[in-house]
Amino acid sequence: MEQQIPEKFLDENGELNTSALVKSYCELEKKMSNMVSIPTSDSDESVKQKFNHAIGVPDNIDDYPKNSLFDDESVRNKFHEIGLTSSQVEKIYAIAEEFLQPTLQNLFELQNQTNAINELKKFFGDEEKMCEAMREINTFGERFLPHDAFEELCSTPQGIQGVYKMMQSMEPTVFTNKNETQNLSDETLRNMMRDPKYWRDHDEEYIRKIENGFKKLYS
Repeated sequence: MEQQIPEKFLDENGELNTSALVKSYCELEKKMSNMVSIPTSDSDESVKQKFNHAIGVPDNIDDYPKNSLFDDESVRNKFHEIGLTSSQVEKIYAIAEEFLQPTLQNLFELQNQTNAINELKKFFGDEEKMCEAMREINTFGERFLPHDAFEELCSTPQGIQGVYKMMQSMEPTVFTNKNETQNLSDETLRNMMRDPKYWRDHDEEYIRKIENGFKKLYS
């Protein structure tokens, strides 16, 4: 079957118009050069870059949107490596915040609790002394401080330390291991010095109680 030559390539005499044919070919070639091919695993880097640019992948990783919780340079490099656009990255961040924010919040709270306990251990000497001091502080707070004020003060390591120092600066009493209080006297303090915690174990917290007791009695 003989193919018909389109009329646009024929001149007024019905002959082939080579000028029109060449012009059309040049326009087609120009259009094809601007077309973007979907890259395959065998495509060279220029094809991939051209495709990425066409769909909106940033030329530089610093052009990606930032996120204070999940964003860092290695993450942005990974986004760029797999060819994500800025809008896709924004959606990823939004999904991550929606599903991970509660978990991250719990982790932050646990970390803060761990840091607070470590700070108190350092202040009191060790875990055993910290627990003993916390029992004394609790008894002191229940006896001398309004409940709401005591709860607020004990919400931070600094507040707990403040209550402890307040406790030490008040009347010359000491909290026993049974969470009972007794009036301090010279005789009481000297009896406390006979305890192995004072002369053998050199328990810093126990020694500090005795020293503070003498200061309150004789200063």
